[in-house]
Amino acid sequence: MKAYIFLFFIGFSAAFSACKSNAEIDEHAGHDHGEVKILLTGYSNSFEIFAEADPFIVGKPSSVLVHLTHIENFKPLTVGKVTLSLIVGTKGIRQSLDVAERPGIYRFSIVPEAEGAGKVYVDIESGTFKNRVEVVNVNVYADEHNAIHEAEEQAIQSSNAIVFTKEQSWKVDFATENPLVEPFGQIIKTVAQVQPAQGDEVVVTAKTNGVVSLLETGLQEGRNVTAGQLLLTISGSGLAENSWNVRFAEAKNNYEKAKVDYERMSELAKDKIIPERELVAAQTEFENAKALFDNMNSNFNAKGQRVLSPISGFTKQLFVQNGQYVEVGQPIIAVSQNRSLQLTADVQQKYASVLGAISSANIRTLSSSKTYTLKELNGKVVSYGRSVNPDNFLVPVILQIDNKGEFVPGSFVELYLKVLSNSVALTVPNTALLEEQGSFFVFVQLSPELFEKRVVQTGATDGTKTEILKGIDKNDRIVAKGAILVKLAQASAALDPHSGHVH
Repeated sequence: MKAYIFLFFIGFSAAFSACKSNAEIDEHAGHDHGEVKILLTGYSNSFEIFAEADPFIVGKPSSVLVHLTHIENFKPLTVGKVTLSLIVGTKGIRQSLDVAERPGIYRFSIVPEAEGAGKVYVDIESGTFKNRVEVVNVNVYADEHNAIHEAEEQAIQSSNAIVFTKEQSWKVDFATENPLVEPFGQIIKTVAQVQPAQGDEVVVTAKTNGVVSLLETGLQEGRNVTAGQLLLTISGSGLAENSWNVRFAEAKNNYEKAKVDYERMSELAKDKIIPERELVAAQTEFENAKALFDNMNSNFNAKGQRVLSPISGFTKQLFVQNGQYVEVGQPIIAVSQNRSLQLTADVQQKYASVLGAISSANIRTLSSSKTYTLKELNGKVVSYGRSVNPDNFLVPVILQIDNKGEFVPGSFVELYLKVLSNSVALTVPNTALLEEQGSFFVFVQLSPELFEKRVVQTGATDGTKTEILKGIDKNDRIVAKGAILVKLAQASAALDPHSGHVH
């Protein structure tokens, strides 16, 4: 990854006393080498380095305070051997440290050997892991005078700068990154209702008339159940007409009688006492009675219908109460697996021509304001309407997703439908944007501890990223996480670059 260098004049001061002689005041007055710092910044795929260093002068020791941050989570390096190298031409100086001064902070002292443009390398070793971060365009000077004045000329000048130290950023959820230039097509923002996917929910109905009897342990909505588990019974006992208990008892008696008759006929047929046709008739009557009884016995017993859970999941809704009379076909209970969900949205007619080009979507929950991509939820676009709904004159779009535990069937979510496009745009994470009096702004990094507030003009958003039309470019590194904390730091009493930074 391309590395960057920032040179910043931290500041210097000198007091002149009226009693000093002219000999005590020369052209170097006010330039104390110990008060002038240059800032070095570099990035690799794994680390950010930020160093405060004395200007590099041939033959003079320079103190280099290096901050090492993991790019993955923007937390400090806690364990590892760090080697700092300064290379100018064919000459170089190197120093290694096995232990940090404080977590993430290593202090080096090097003496440059050659004048000219050079490079700084920081090598990190932790176990079997090795990584190198490079900083280019580092100058080594022959004398202190040129070094100090060069640092002054290349100082970062900003009246809108905010100090947010590495020690502060390491303690919070913080990250910086460059804006992305990426495909960013049309975005359709709408609201979708969360519903169970087809086949993920089963409604059990009554197969007989009778009175509902719930289990003694109680059957409540939201209770986990397994396939084949007994949920409740429907009893027709006591009913004057169409009593299932009577019909079940009759079927059982007919089956038992037909079985006995068939067994008796089989014995008589062996001795040729009865003709073959009577045996066949007895066998047919027995098989018919057995089929009827087996069918009834699988779902019923002497007490009535045994209602079993058809799938493993949880009881989503109980449509009846204990002791309630139900009729054949009446819904009793709904069992849901809650593994797959269906998102049903309606969009305006003006988008009908591009619905076939929907490539993905972002889903934002209203309860937690968390945003998911369709890929994260293993989702897909199932279908979209080819005609307008006559009830609301909108076009339906249906998506299917896996339920990750954040979605409640029956609730609503914000949906950002992304239309496939060849156009590209400069985008930033929504977490990088802050709003103030109707305007949006981001914090642009001047150095890893110094940030500038920059007003931007925004375009469309897909729920996770927003298009930037004006204000920054792809080379600006911005605060992607923790922008509100940088804003709070702006309210500190002092905006001096030294504020809050103590090593």
